[in-house]
Amino acid sequence: MRLLSLFCLILATSSLHADEAAIRKAVALYASFDEWPEADFGGGDLKLWTRSNNTKEKGKSLHTKGFDAAAFGINKKGVAGGCFEAKDVLPDNGRIYFPAKGNIGFKEGGWGGALSVWINTDPNTLLKTKFCDPIQITQKGANNGGIWFDFNDAKPRDMRHGSFTAVGEGEKPLSEEGADAPMVRVPRVAFKQGEWRHIVLSWSNLDTGKKDAVSKLYIDGKLIGEIKDRAIGMKWDLDKAGIYVAVNYIGLLDELAIFNRSLTESEIKDLHKSPGMLNGLKKK
Repeated sequence: MRLLSLFCLILATSSLHADEAAIRKAVALYASFDEWPEADFGGGDLKLWTRSNNTKEKGKSLHTKGFDAAAFGINKKGVAGGCFEAKDVLPDNGRIYFPAKGNIGFKEGGWGGALSVWINTDPNTLLKTKFCDPIQITQKGANNGGIWFDFNDAKPRDMRHGSFTAVGEGEKPLSEEGADAPMVRVPRVAFKQGEWRHIVLSWSNLDTGKKDAVSKLYIDGKLIGEIKDRAIGMKWDLDKAGIYVAVNYIGLLDELAIFNRSLTESEIKDLHKSPGMLNGLKKK
């Protein structure tokens, strides 16, 4: 009986290690934010860039490598080690991002992926602007193809996950307020400062040209809702797309990971149970 129990324990441990190895293998970008606001692992540029309005040329943007150290830094009290701290909103519609090229599994003809991040904020007391996107993946904005979650301007605020297809020239942009908008809504979200919440977006069958796209929102390991039975295409120029971080966000953010495939529900639960699971991907 003891031998059987030992064998079962070894089998369970081996299975857990195999699951963790599979999750790590799927990582395209990982930022622990333990020591510095940059990524630890990825296939592209691991430094943060800043995009802001070009005040001398209307409709144009300026892209500069680096970030405002007065607005963004590291806080030692993360969910696993240190964490990213957003202290203020940037002027001129400024926002920071990791370049998407090499750091996400986008490809024409069909692809899937996921993002996992921990956030610590009170959207009803800390945020200074009408809208805030803790994470937004896009070329420029939602109607250029966007995968994101945000807090809107309701009182109290709602949390929303959107997966918006790119709109072609001459086509009518999608409305975020429409009943048929490709969104999952969490009304009157009650997150509190000091509480860490785990957010996962997991998507599949984007850019297939068929009505088979799926994009799901998980909070603390639980499926909240999904967007499905739609043709959703990002159609990005990867040289211009970015993984935007802390857009108008005030609070803490930790353990950001982008995956090159969708995640299973059990994998998402494992990430929630073990916030530091990906720490082995850190630079030596």
